[in-house]
Amino acid sequence: MTDQIWKRDEIESPCIKVCVIHPETRLCTGCLRSIDEITLWGRMTPAERRDIMAALPDRAPLLQKRRGGRAGRLNRQD
Repeated sequence: MTDQIWKRDEIESPCIKVCVIHPETRLCTGCLRSIDEITLWGRMTPAERRDIMAALPDRAPLLQKRRGGRAGRLNRQD
C-alpha cells in the first residue's frame, strides 16, 4: 500500500483547532470562518472553498486583538 492512496485532492480546512466564536462578528477566532461556513465545509465544492479561503485574510481586522484584561476594559466603549 502506498501513501498516494490516502491523499485527497481537495482544499484542506483552515481550522487550527482554536474554536472560539467572536461574540460580535460571529466568526471563529481561529480560522476566521462563520459558523455556517464551518458547518457546510465538508459539503462545499472546491470552488466554494477557494472563495472562502481567499476571503479569510480580509476578515482578520474584524477581530479585536485583545478582548480581556485591563486594556480591554479601558478600551471598551460602553
